[in-house]
Amino acid sequence: MRERAVELWDVIRSSLSGASSTELAVGLGAAILALVLLALATRGLRRRWRVRRDRRRSRSRHEAAREREPPVAIGEEYTVGVQEFSHHHSGDRHAVAKVEGFVVFVTDVPGDVQPSDTIRVSILSFNRGRTSATATFVGRA
Repeated sequence: MRERAVELWDVIRSSLSGASSTELAVGLGAAILALVLLALATRGLRRRWRVRRDRRRSRSRHEAAREREPPVAIGEEYTVGVQEFSHHHSGDRHAVAKVEGFVVFVTDVPGDVQPSDTIRVSILSFNRGRTSATATFVGRA
């Protein structure tokens, strides 16, 4: 193994022996630049592929949600766990809950309700695509 490495080194040295130091420096600089550009291109492509994969997953899950019937009915009351809060574009604070994976935005939630609290809600309406619903706060469970 060592003998092969020595032979390889001798071949490299003999092929470079006719080159000037300027030519070697230019060649080395070009090789380093090529490696840096390759690393940057690979990084950018991996990032782009990851974003595309995430978009595909999101789109397919959205399509699946549009195809199924909502597990809630308008006017019915449900007990849900608050997962998080979002702020509507009007500035109102809405609780975000799920019923069998179906997103429910809850309005008129008191300020002392925290994520992971269990509340009772009444379903008011569905969004245009029937992929989520709007509900109003009824009380604590």
